Amino acid sequence: MQRVFSGIQPTGIPHLGNYLGAIRNWVTLQADHDCVFCLVDLHSITMPWDPQTLREQTLGSTACLLAAGIEPTRLYNQSAVSAHARLGWIFNCVSRLGWLNRMTQFKDKAGKNRENHSAGLYVYPNLMAADILAFHATRVPVGEDQRQHIELTNDIAQKFNHDMGVEFFPQVEAFIPPAAARVMSLRDGSKKMSKSDPSEQSRIVLTDTADDIALKIRRAKTDSEPLPGEMDGLSERPEARNLVSIYAAMSDETPAAVLSRFSGQGFGPFKNALADLLVERLAPVATETQRLLQDEAHLLSVLRAGAERANSISEPIVQEAERLVGFLR
Repeated sequence: MQRVFSGIQPTGIPHLGNYLGAIRNWVTLQADHDCVFCLVDLHSITMPWDPQTLREQTLGSTACLLAAGIEPTRLYNQSAVSAHARLGWIFNCVSRLGWLNRMTQFKDKAGKNRENHSAGLYVYPNLMAADILAFHATRVPVGEDQRQHIELTNDIAQKFNHDMGVEFFPQVEAFIPPAAARVMSLRDGSKKMSKSDPSEQSRIVLTDTADDIALKIRRAKTDSEPLPGEMDGLSERPEARNLVSIYAAMSDETPAAVLSRFSGQGFGPFKNALADLLVERLAPVATETQRLLQDEAHLLSVLRAGAERANSISEPIVQEAERLVGFLR
């Protein structure tokens, strides 16, 4: 049974893109993989943050993940397991500046004012590599935009092994879900659905009520043309393609099958069908999330138990990495 590691930033209640691109796949992977799922709160402080908000969002994310079907023993918050930070520092010293300079996500997040961003934002790909390799994970479910980080993880593993003269860290495979890895904004089909978008109408979050979901889908940007019979007809229609892709992912169908059913129809009937489908699948998650949020003590106990399991796996691995480096204990 291969070990899977995956993490998600606790930056607010997860949205539909998080659910289809990561969380739902995590639930499926639990059946036949040894899974380790992490709320990466160390990564959350690479950008400006508010401490109280971080605490609240970590608990909120915990509630959502449990409500969506993540097994409690597999979930913990990153800062509760010291192996992440310890191996991350070792990897800061193994990774090369040239490798980090090629990381596109730093450039995207920092923008033009790079000199004023934290060093943590620059080196966080090394911590991401440590997150994975601290567990000797061999599969990581990621979106296409994260493939570069898996390549860096393998570069770091290879260099560590070469420098220490061992075959210690394994090669890691990027597992990219076959559908809905990129869910786009409901207001702009050229942009990913995001928690940071100022418009709440751009995203569906996992605590939205049935009325919220129906309203957001009804207001979602589309065009005046009917739905085509084939996917080629959506090539220049990003908003229409996004809604069809969401329907396909939620119904476990192909986009072609969805178009076959709704071909020639306008967006009124299609949006109604999509809203009904989303309400059916997401309303139970929202209800359970709200219930869990009323019991902070339970959420904290889940995170503590998950951290104990994660520590039992990662501690022997990172202690051996420290021995190989030459650290005395």
